[in-house]
Amino acid sequence: MMMIRTYKARLLILLLLVLLVAGAILSLNMGKMSLRPIEVLQVLLGQGPEDHHLVVYKYRLPRIVLAAIVGFGMALAGSVMQALLRNDLADPGMLGISSGSGLMVLLFITTVGIQSAGTAFLLPIMAFGGGLLAAVLIYVLAYKRNRMPSSTRLVLTGVAINVGLSALTLFLTLKLDSEKYEFAQRWQAGYLWGDKWSYIGLLAPWVLLLFVLIVAHARTLNTLELGDEISTSLGVAVKRKFLLLAIAAVAIASGCVALGGSIFFIGLISPHVARKLVGPDYRVLLPTSALVGALLLLAADTIARTVSFKADIPAGIIVTMLSVPYFLYLLMRSK
Repeated sequence: MMMIRTYKARLLILLLLVLLVAGAILSLNMGKMSLRPIEVLQVLLGQGPEDHHLVVYKYRLPRIVLAAIVGFGMALAGSVMQALLRNDLADPGMLGISSGSGLMVLLFITTVGIQSAGTAFLLPIMAFGGGLLAAVLIYVLAYKRNRMPSSTRLVLTGVAINVGLSALTLFLTLKLDSEKYEFAQRWQAGYLWGDKWSYIGLLAPWVLLLFVLIVAHARTLNTLELGDEISTSLGVAVKRKFLLLAIAAVAIASGCVALGGSIFFIGLISPHVARKLVGPDYRVLLPTSALVGALLLLAADTIARTVSFKADIPAGIIVTMLSVPYFLYLLMRSK
């Protein structure tokens, strides 16, 4: 029975991957300059007019790839945090990790700027530093002598840290000039601004390596969900594995926040959808959740890019609009 269930879950993962590729191809056809599928295919095969190549390779494809990577990474980070804290409401945005990363990125961009690929290379590092600092602050404030802090204590501390960092970010934003202020506001709303191949080339290996590391510890996450005492009795070094996986989740979320803006709800909703599809086993839940997140952000960005709202709406706002009804449904179903 378990083998049959795992086989079905893997088929579903393959189906989600096919849907992601199909969604990316569909998104390539959509935009202010409409391209027919045959015209997109000609561009991908190295044919077609120059203006079609410009639209596909310079504007649409990098943004599509960025949306998929950011959604993939944020959903993966949310899955890990929910497992470690054993709390269905845990995610990088709610715990203050995204706020810490965002504050550091905002300080970096508005003071140093991004004049070259060399300075852009520092973005994920700066974001990771901010996210890690927020995570350490949460852990220190929630820590109780000689034992791991409870998940409830960590979540409540994270919410408080998130409010404080968001207020500090807003305070600093109000001191910016008009151009930097506009960028900061759009970034905080979830604007996928890093849609250049040089930035994507920095983010993609970061997300891929951390994905491999996290998936390699899927069995450990299954065990940790049973509780600290049971995990210890089964031979798991709870503190060491907790710290390793927490740092990996912070790192992957920070990199995505650096180039994709402050995207809320992806890390919260995607794991819930994945559990409905494949169950609680993290060996299949992790890739399923990541692909659901990629699909959700790709759909949101395609809507933001193609539907006329009389303004350039960031993808993060569309994600919130799509996710809130499901989030309310989860709250009504919860005990």
